[in-house]
Amino acid sequence: MTAGELPLEGITVVALEQAVAGPIASRHLADLGARVIKIERPGEGDFARHYDHAVRGLATHFVWLNRGKESVEIDLKSPTGIAFARALVARADVFLHNTAPGVVERLGLDGETLRATDPRLVVVNISGYGSAGPRKDRKAYDMLVQAESGMVAVTGTPRPRPRPASRPRISLQVSTRRCRR
Repeated sequence: MTAGELPLEGITVVALEQAVAGPIASRHLADLGARVIKIERPGEGDFARHYDHAVRGLATHFVWLNRGKESVEIDLKSPTGIAFARALVARADVFLHNTAPGVVERLGLDGETLRATDPRLVVVNISGYGSAGPRKDRKAYDMLVQAESGMVAVTGTPRPRPRPASRPRISLQVSTRRCRR
């Protein structure tokens, strides 16, 4: 690596992501020089785009999580869209996702299927409850996990009621740990 060169220059990441954990993980990779291509839904994109319109018509939350990325709309409910997504991933070095349980398997974009044809591909699966155990089929959101873990009980004030942490702490910690591995 030469001076001024970032450590992940030349690496391409395709990200199927939403909410916080996936987008912040791929943002870290973009900050380190990777080319990150975010797959979004046609017509609406990532739901976080529309939380507010403070940054040139986009939500501050969305801009914070998605800076430095490219974006492509792909209809993953159509065979053509799925084929396009698979072709995009086939040219990538990394496929990162934090979809609901079972989504990537239905699309044929799960790690086992992808690595059968491309063993060099790094697949990053960010899952709230992991791939085994009694909660593996449940969706996880930061505030839900804060409440389940008891974190809400120790933040804020006891009256009028406990509050979640001011930032999505669980998602930030999970994504940072995934990027370190």
